[in-house]
Amino acid sequence: MQDQNVPIVAVVLKGYPRLSETFIAQELLALQKRGVNLQLISLRHPTDTKTHPIHDEISSPVNYLPEYLYQEPMRIIRAWRVVRHNPGYKLARKTWLRDLKRDRTPNRIRRFGQALVLAAELPETVSQIYAHFLHTPASVARYAAMIRDLPWSCSAHAKDIWTSPEWELREKLDDLQWLVTCTSVNTKYLSGLARDETKVELMYHGLDLSRFSEFDKRDFTRNGEKSGDPVKLVSVGRAVVKKGYDDLLTALAALPADLNWTFSHIGGGPLLPKLKTQAVDLGIADRIDWRGALAQKDVLLALQASDIFLLASRIAEDGDRDGLPNVLMEAQSQRLPVIATDVSAISELIIDNETGLLVPERAPAALTAAILQFCRDPELREKFAAAGNVKLRTQFDSGKWIGKLAEKLGEAQ
Repeated sequence: MQDQNVPIVAVVLKGYPRLSETFIAQELLALQKRGVNLQLISLRHPTDTKTHPIHDEISSPVNYLPEYLYQEPMRIIRAWRVVRHNPGYKLARKTWLRDLKRDRTPNRIRRFGQALVLAAELPETVSQIYAHFLHTPASVARYAAMIRDLPWSCSAHAKDIWTSPEWELREKLDDLQWLVTCTSVNTKYLSGLARDETKVELMYHGLDLSRFSEFDKRDFTRNGEKSGDPVKLVSVGRAVVKKGYDDLLTALAALPADLNWTFSHIGGGPLLPKLKTQAVDLGIADRIDWRGALAQKDVLLALQASDIFLLASRIAEDGDRDGLPNVLMEAQSQRLPVIATDVSAISELIIDNETGLLVPERAPAALTAAILQFCRDPELREKFAAAGNVKLRTQFDSGKWIGKLAEKLGEAQ
């Protein structure tokens, strides 16, 4: 139940709940525990058939906006009738029309329709709007905030930054009250676009270490020599272009014939069928277990049962890229040695030849060499896994960052 005596923060999300966005669920629960009165606003209904246990602990109410305008026309018309006389409506409409001239897409039209509903249905006690992601959710938040004359803020991540046009980023940065983002790379880029660079602040998501206690039963002995005891490789991530799984499969296929290994992939995604076909063509399908999307407790068990974590991220042709994937932190929390590509902010966590191995993006041969090095040298794996775990727990504990965000959002006193 919401405390009506405490101002409400409306949190605009692209979809809720989502298995792939545990960092958002982690943040919401931490804010809730600190007394921030949240109402969740989701632009889409959930599509995942499972949820994480953390979602069950989040008690904030959720309002689902019309995912497509044609599905709920009367709701949109009623909203328009409610807000059209608001002092801020004309400014919001003018801003939207200016945006529409530069982005003539159905999505842009849908954003304004959703903003009308959001502005009409927000409780009077809402004090501010906070959006996760600087693209679609921030657009809806921005228009609705104008209509209701409310301050709005944003948490920016990866795709939302790097696939948005600069004109839109600049104008949103002018309008919002403040923005936090999860990597130094993002912070530098957005600060350079902002007229007032003090609006942009680095704030790592980090990891809720109370949920990821250190795993101290890891066996650092497998080296790929025994056919009955192969090195267990694992990766967690959606099968999309920016995750580079085709590069990873190419790298795995090039490993020496006498190296015994298996690979487990955890995650859904549109490219799964293509990747499975690629694995067959490469002759390695019998070594791979495609496990699909899993709940967090099952992901944790998979990490504990594995020897090496792999992530072959790359910058996609449209500019989409990872920020600082939480799965890397989750792997390190279980003292699992990591091999990753040097993309975006990954090097802020994985220090090459210190807390893991980094290779260039789109370089399967370099990835093969790194995997072979780790497979053949369990002692090196143990050394880097220990160092990675220490770096995680000293610098990326989410508890060290969430207080700053709660203060911005009006933590209950």
